Amino acid sequence: MSQIRVLIADDQAIVRAGLHTIIDSAPDLTVVAEAGTGNDAVRLARTSRADVVLMDIRMPDLDGLAATRRITAADDLAGVRVLILTTFEVDEYVFEALRAGASGFLGKGTGPEALIDAVRTVARGEALLSPGATRGLIARYLTLDVPRPEPAAEPQLLAGLTERERETVALIATGMSNTEIADHLTLSPLTVKTHANHAMTKLGARDRAQLVVLAYQAGLRPTSRTLSVHVRSAR
Repeated sequence: MSQIRVLIADDQAIVRAGLHTIIDSAPDLTVVAEAGTGNDAVRLARTSRADVVLMDIRMPDLDGLAATRRITAADDLAGVRVLILTTFEVDEYVFEALRAGASGFLGKGTGPEALIDAVRTVARGEALLSPGATRGLIARYLTLDVPRPEPAAEPQLLAGLTERERETVALIATGMSNTEIADHLTLSPLTVKTHANHAMTKLGARDRAQLVVLAYQAGLRPTSRTLSVHVRSAR
């Protein structure tokens, strides 16, 4: 059985110990290193040959966001995925974490089975960004004073996408799942997944999480009214 190598980065020893126990309980996961600071996380991501880094945001000397940027920007760490650990599912740092290259985020109150499944999901190269979490992220984004791109930026960024791929990306950015998008566009979920994968390849997005960020940057963001419709439908 192929082992998924995990690096735990958290400044609290007791938290690291708990995560270590949970991860090592899974037959296909193994903890290869622990880091108590951001700088150690970057260094150990390289020396431990980790597949997934569980990254806390608030750490000494170098916070988790900066550490994530360094890891995702390093050519020799291209295969390393970063899973952000947060106190709340969506907080003020999540959007910046995704912009930094994280593959998703997980609340620290998550149960053991969900944590193990999250590591496996990120290791497969998939984004850990549920529709509900995406909606929360959008709600936060719409309230932030984030510089909006000029309309001219959209054609430049999305010029290589087909019309159907653009539609798919726009709907992903509303927090809709592949099944919801398939129903909306009268397609099969597999076809939607194919469009999403093609869009990620063309845009250079490593996963669905970065695709959401790129959609924002390209101007394919939902309006407050559209968001409210999707939020209500999720309840």
